[in-house]
Amino acid sequence: MSRKYFGTDGVRGRVGDFPITPEFAMKLGWAAGRVLSQRGTRKVLIGKDTRISGYLLETALEAGLIAAGIDVRLLGPMPTPAVAYLTRTFRAEAGIVISASHNPYYDNGIKFFSADGTKLPDDIELAIEHELEQPMICESSENLGKAVRINDAAGRYIEFCKSHLKNHLSLNGLKIVIDCAHGATYHIAPAVFKELGAKVIAIGCEPDGLNINDQCGATHTDLLQQTVIAQGADLGIAYDGDGDRVMMVDQQGRVLDGDEIVYIIARAAKEAGTLQGGVVGTLMSNMGLELALVRLDIPFARSAVGDRYVMELLRENNWRIGGENSGHVLNLDYTCTGDGIIASLQVLNAMLSSSKSLAELCADMRKLPQVLVNVKFAKGTAPLEKQNVKQSIAEVEQALAGTGRVLIRKSGTEPLIRVMVEGEDEALVRAYAEKIAAAVKIAS
Repeated sequence: MSRKYFGTDGVRGRVGDFPITPEFAMKLGWAAGRVLSQRGTRKVLIGKDTRISGYLLETALEAGLIAAGIDVRLLGPMPTPAVAYLTRTFRAEAGIVISASHNPYYDNGIKFFSADGTKLPDDIELAIEHELEQPMICESSENLGKAVRINDAAGRYIEFCKSHLKNHLSLNGLKIVIDCAHGATYHIAPAVFKELGAKVIAIGCEPDGLNINDQCGATHTDLLQQTVIAQGADLGIAYDGDGDRVMMVDQQGRVLDGDEIVYIIARAAKEAGTLQGGVVGTLMSNMGLELALVRLDIPFARSAVGDRYVMELLRENNWRIGGENSGHVLNLDYTCTGDGIIASLQVLNAMLSSSKSLAELCADMRKLPQVLVNVKFAKGTAPLEKQNVKQSIAEVEQALAGTGRVLIRKSGTEPLIRVMVEGEDEALVRAYAEKIAAAVKIAS
């Protein structure tokens, strides 16, 4: 069934525009509370990232939940994967994250985790949407919920993260630059790596409510690259605003994206004899990842773009490791959702266990040149159905002849056609992408 409010990752939009308003947030909290109060513990956790609108939405959600008879546990600024973890450990009925992930400060969102730390089941989301259409009725005073702030939430999650570096290993002697994007990991990630023995140079750790993801973090790695080189660091790690994405930088300042991080983790698991099945990437995963895994005799499958779809395919295949080139990395042996800090610790496990540098760990994976062109199209048109577009795509696929890929897809949030071409020769790939994009423009 189609949803009116929930997208693939909760409810998201620009603050002040429906549905990211205080009125809707309170109604959403109440509707979720009405559904969840019929189950289990009647307890819900709320965490948020560092954007200024988090105060507004947190208070509104809290009021709605309490009006529905739900007890609220306030976590304060907390990475998305931390909320998933704490929801399980507190035996809560659900966890709520107020975040727009890698988006600018003027956007925000509200997403839910189930009692086991995974995305809400479809039937629960649909039940919440049904309640949103009902008039809001407050519980009687004796049945109202209460709110309590959890003061040791950060410490609990720090210890959980630290447990993912193997006991016989230490980060002593490593100099690591950590970029927290002025986001939810600012008070978590530096502590994790310091307490494990590393010399930490922290950047992007001074949130002011407006600077989240602003020219820093996993979506803007220039500052991290420059700092790694200037400081003579062994590596750099960048998270996005809510801490579920990670990018890494080697000693020479070269960026390793989610594809390369997944490769390092999967290869280490294969060598340790702990790999279960294969690896899931997405339609956007670089063909170089697929080819490198084939050489290791590791099966590879592609899902639709989005960590939700990576998770679905992992479960369908009963595999454990997957991710997106954007930096979402899943390893179901350790966590139930994408977790930037834990993914980076898995890479450090591989580094220390093999005595190899970050660059050496992914030297056997060569990414193919990949060009992405976004083309705007007019509402009501269907450019991908036009014969000239189909012909252009067919001609490029024939020219690549199995040495590359063409991927054409509509954006889920904007009136854009995304044209991606991948192959051995970057200049040729760019020309092919522009050829298809030109045909789409004409058809629009």
